[in-house]
Parts: sequence; C-alpha cells; structure tokens
Amino acid sequence: MPGVEGGVGLTALMVAAARAIETHRPDALAADAYAEHFVRAAKASAAWPVRPAEVPDGDANPLWGRLGRYFGLRTRVLDDFLTRSVHAGARQVVLLGAGLDTRAFRLGWPAERVVYEIDRDGVLAFKHQVLDGLAAIPTATRRPIATDLREDWARSLLSTGFDPAVPTAWLAEGLLLYLPSTAERRLIDTVDHLSAEGSTLAFEVKLGVESPEIRANPVYVATRQQIGVDLLALFDGEPRPDSAGHLRELGWSTETHTPFDFTRHHGRGPLPEPNDALAGNRWIFANKPGMYR
Repeated sequence: MPGVEGGVGLTALMVAAARAIETHRPDALAADAYAEHFVRAAKASAAWPVRPAEVPDGDANPLWGRLGRYFGLRTRVLDDFLTRSVHAGARQVVLLGAGLDTRAFRLGWPAERVVYEIDRDGVLAFKHQVLDGLAAIPTATRRPIATDLREDWARSLLSTGFDPAVPTAWLAEGLLLYLPSTAERRLIDTVDHLSAEGSTLAFEVKLGVESPEIRANPVYVATRQQIGVDLLALFDGEPRPDSAGHLRELGWSTETHTPFDFTRHHGRGPLPEPNDALAGNRWIFANKPGMYR
C-alpha cells in the first residue's frame, strides 16, 4: 500500500506491531484491538510479530522487547493526556501525523468531541481500507484530513470545521523527530496561532545528535536488521529547535519528562541502560493558560 510500505510510513506499521504486542501482554499498559490488523494487511509487515509469544527472544529482543515496550508506554501516557484534556474541557482533538492511530475508535470520548486526523493521503487510505473492512465505528466525530504537514495544513484543518475559538488538545506523537527544523518551528507557531486559551499540546522530541556509541545501540541495530527500518537515517539531522522554550515564550506552560519517569510511575516499561537509544527522548506537555480548567 502506498504510504506505509516504505520510509517514515513504515514506522507507522512498526508502532502498530508494538501496540499489538502490548495489547496481548498480561500486564498491558494500553490496548489497541485494531493494531494487528494493520500489520497483517500490509505486505511489508505481514510476517512481523503481533503477540508476545511470536517475538524471538521475548523481552530480550531490542526491537519488539525494549523499543516495543517504549511504544506501549508512550501510547498509555498520551492516551491519558488526551483523556485528561477532553474531560477538563477541550472540545476538539487534533492528531498531527496521525499515522495508524486509532484513538478515535478505541478511547471513550465525552459527547460532542471531534477528532481530526492529519496525515498523508496514502497513509489515511490504507488506514480506511483496514478499518472499513473491520466495520469499525468511531467513538467520537472523526474527521480525517489528507495533507502533508510540511505544507499549509492549517487551511485544510480550518476548511474541515475546526474552530480556533474552542479549546483543543493537540498531539504530535512520533512526528517531530522526522520533520526538518523549519517545519517543526512552523508547526509549533501554527498550533499556537490556532489554539484558544485552555488548549493543550503533547509532543515527543529527541535531544541533539546522538554519539557514535548510542547510534550503535542494539535498538537501532535490531530495527534495521529485523525489519529493514533505519531509524537513524529517517531522523532529521538538523539541529533541533527548542520548541518547549519557544512555547514558554508564547505564554504556554510546559512540563518536560523522560520516558523513564513514566516507567517508574506505572511500574513497567524501559529503564535506562548504557549508551541508551532512549536517553535523549523527551515528552513535552504544554498548556495555554486561560479560564479553562
């Protein structure tokens, strides 16, 4: 299928496989019943594992064990972020680079919430084909928007019914790592411009360029060898902007966490290791202050 069979699109299938495996763990942090169907529907991933018993070496496998558990933890943390945001009053949710995200189908949304999913046409077409085949029914009003986030995606969002006067929960999960720095700065400025007071934003960044020792970490090596995904080649190599700092300059409040903060909170997930491929990852949570609570 165009859009998911190569490049960054293939990482959407990788994350779907990790979510499928997490779903079937006895101590699962998140559940996504649709994830394995995406993996099986694409030729590139049809033979990948979707259950813990199918993973060679189990949790010792750097890809499906350590990195897979990371994706499971990230899913849970960002599920919780969106759930808190909408129950506190956010009326709209925007998934930037939505990929194979199924939150519009699997989370319990309050009434009259709208979920916008922005991604390239090929990714959304594949997603629709699989979900339509399953007769999946969204639990919120869902509005997919086929556009490239490096282009004028705001115009497409506004033309689909998005209301910038209403508090919004924004999510950029596994997106900014692949965008050029200019596109990241433009995205942050656009989110700020479109956000009413009380809006929230969560996103993932990686600090700086990793050392040769970290680039040789088994997570990167196993991902390249087992499924042909060279994450290091996909990550944008430009110096990264300080998006959290920029948001603070724009009046937002921010919190920065390592993934390991949430491993300790939930009692499961990856912990630090020497020359860690996850050590530079940060999860940012931002709030645009206002009357909204």
